[in-house]
Amino acid sequence: MTEIALLIGGGGREHAIARALADDCELYNCAGNRNPGIAALAEEIELLDTTNPQAVTAYAREIDATLAVIGPEAPLEAGIVDALEDAGIYAFGPREEQARIETDKAYQRRFLCEHGIPGNPDFETFDDTEHACAYIDDYDGDLAVKPAGLTGGKGVRVIGDQLSAEEAKEHLRDSDYDRVVLEERLLGEEFTVQAFVANGTCATTPAIQDHKRAYEGDEGPNTGGMGSYSDASPWLPFMTETDYNQAVSIIEATVDSLEGYKGVLYGQFMLTAEGPEVVEFNARFGDPEAMTTLPVLDTDLLDVLVAAREGDSLPELDFADRATVCKYAVPEGYPENPAAGTEIGIDPQSADSAGDALVFYASVDERDDGIYTTTSRALAVVGAADSIADAEEIAEEALSVAGDGLRVRHDIGKPDLVQARIDHMTELRDG
Repeated sequence: MTEIALLIGGGGREHAIARALADDCELYNCAGNRNPGIAALAEEIELLDTTNPQAVTAYAREIDATLAVIGPEAPLEAGIVDALEDAGIYAFGPREEQARIETDKAYQRRFLCEHGIPGNPDFETFDDTEHACAYIDDYDGDLAVKPAGLTGGKGVRVIGDQLSAEEAKEHLRDSDYDRVVLEERLLGEEFTVQAFVANGTCATTPAIQDHKRAYEGDEGPNTGGMGSYSDASPWLPFMTETDYNQAVSIIEATVDSLEGYKGVLYGQFMLTAEGPEVVEFNARFGDPEAMTTLPVLDTDLLDVLVAAREGDSLPELDFADRATVCKYAVPEGYPENPAAGTEIGIDPQSADSAGDALVFYASVDERDDGIYTTTSRALAVVGAADSIADAEEIAEEALSVAGDGLRVRHDIGKPDLVQARIDHMTELRDG
């Protein structure tokens, strides 16, 4: 039987998922935008509101979908999985209630606390701004300030790094957050481990380091993610195998407590001198982490999805022993004052490759005369090689033809940046 897969979402993460699925099934896509990279791989793209359960379910029925894959977090929060499964269509993703592990950060922290899951830092939750401000005054140390709801990876402010305690209070008073989480500031190096989860089984992927800050040297505001890298081993150069295994054990403990969870569970960790601590959990692939992971996944993604649907244990994941470096090209001025309308020099007919690199479109405007930027991240380029340094060179070479008017964090994956991460962790552990 030929599987008919519906992919929900139209960004770079979804382009990576499409590329991993397209050769093995009939692929359809519904999204709020037309991604030309996905269009080159899918039978059809249907433009609709992916947070509208009725619209998504109607389209899934129209194409006789045998399974669905949800890319972004907003459809999960809207209950798309609930609607699809109530209509008899298997969806690889958590139902609305279980997606709260991402969509409600206050719930997330309480859940980890109530189930005794290790790696949970000190925290308090507030629905009163002045009470939160008083907590900032009284707390002995720095705090991370997080709105409880979804913010596209851009809502966190860290006292002692991005702003002072007084500025944090001003930020809260000026915001429209109805609930906020204040957490102990963790010191170390961030990394991510993602896991496919279904039927009580959990299959984890190699560790990745994302780069949220807009500018080189980890300067500027947070973004949706400017790029990421992974190594040829499951762990990163600043980590040990023990660090990686501890993070995996935290994910497995969380899965055990999230009874019946299915989909991707993304664990973001801070590697501290004492070991991994939980920064947050997400209920889907990361972006750009999907583009860093899926190109080196040798196991067929469709086999994972079918095993999940059939109630089987998930297959053990095989990954190529290769490092990857992903770099986003964004419009000038992103994220605070982005300028749209810059032509992208990579040929739209070569959406899946640029030399030895892979290209994943994110948010672009396809016109008769070419591909142009919008005001969001435009495209991601991924190099894969035996080492991080070689993968970085491949990505850089591909980006050299992307065009003027685009900005890239060129330092991602560079040897000096990777070495700085190693030195930082050595200093913390020795200190």
